[in-house]
Amino acid sequence: MGFFGYILDYFKRDAAEPAQQEAAAPASGKGDQPQTPRQGGTWWPAYTGQTALCVATVYRCVKLLSEIVASLNVQYMRRRGNIFVEDTDSRLSYLLNVQPDVATNAFDFWVQVVQYVLLDGNAYIVPIYSPVTMDFDRLALCGRGTVMHDTINDTYHVCDTINGIYGDFDEDEIIHIKNLTTYDNKVGVSVLTFARLTLDIAAVGDAETYDRFKNGGNVRGIVSNDTSVRGFGEYQDKELEKTAENVDDRFRHGERIVSLPGQVDFKQISLSSTDMQFLESRKFTVRDICRFFGVHPSFVFDDTSNNYKSAEMANVAFLSNTLNPLLRKIESELQRKLFSPAMYGKRKVQFDRRGLYACDLESRVKYQADTIAAGLYTVNEWRHEENKPAVEGGDTVLVSANLKGINELSAPAPAPSNTENGKEE
Repeated sequence: MGFFGYILDYFKRDAAEPAQQEAAAPASGKGDQPQTPRQGGTWWPAYTGQTALCVATVYRCVKLLSEIVASLNVQYMRRRGNIFVEDTDSRLSYLLNVQPDVATNAFDFWVQVVQYVLLDGNAYIVPIYSPVTMDFDRLALCGRGTVMHDTINDTYHVCDTINGIYGDFDEDEIIHIKNLTTYDNKVGVSVLTFARLTLDIAAVGDAETYDRFKNGGNVRGIVSNDTSVRGFGEYQDKELEKTAENVDDRFRHGERIVSLPGQVDFKQISLSSTDMQFLESRKFTVRDICRFFGVHPSFVFDDTSNNYKSAEMANVAFLSNTLNPLLRKIESELQRKLFSPAMYGKRKVQFDRRGLYACDLESRVKYQADTIAAGLYTVNEWRHEENKPAVEGGDTVLVSANLKGINELSAPAPAPSNTENGKEE
């Protein structure tokens, strides 16, 4: 994607912009959602990002993944010699880490990007160039339902009134971050689409729990006549119904001891096996949702048995199997759309993952000491990361003195000299 090509397309779109604004209207997003059959033969839209976040496990998984990605520093690297060095003076580095758009900081920007990927399946970012500086001006994240992707012609039609972006864009002009694709590798499918049945079960379980506990766990039972002989003057069916309604209403209003008239008998119903199974199914629903998002149940505060070793292995598996592929996906798309193929090997964008592998202070200090002993970092480099001033001699590369070269093992040892009274014989 070149700057001059963008300028030419900009003037082309500028001429057709008024007609497009009148003809095009922002898509509501509901028509693109898969439909789900419900009771009574009616059809309702499948879960959207707004409704799915009402499920506690979905909210926690989405919040966890999006905020971890947003908390990482995005490094814009330039090649100098044989290594890549971070260029913090670049305009692109400022956009990626401080303020991508006019009214959006970098943390909220990346949180929204990951949420769109997980809940909608696709996130669209339009790089806007400044005609004055001929550099990146802002990174505009298109709103939900404002982009129509033509997969046949590989073009994007954008009608975003909030960000002020209209017109048709080529494939190399929009940063398109996709979730798992199942059809043509061009359009991502949201996690909610695959987890629709599991989310239905979770929503029904939440509604049933609310129905059971909204009155404070009302007592359930049967009102009957304990007399075996049926004669004149006993309660008829309607009278028993009135009594049952009266008892139920008094229990609902918080009364604990209720008097029963005449020979009416009340038998309380205990928790049935179906109710017990219902409570167990809610636990399995949490784990099913975690499987869809690739998040360990301990990260969503599941009450599974856990210890230090299993928590450590769960953290490593989460970083390797869930978070790292997501970061790599974003890095690859940024590299492909922000730089031309001729800049490959000279520029790159990557997330700084060092903070993920040393979460607590003890592990961080041990990691720093090991990297210094291995000669990977100097003391001043780590002091710079901790915002500490450099010290004299801190730029010297250190290595552990316990290691020897393999060629030193075969060298003969020097012969000892005999000395007496400090003089050699």
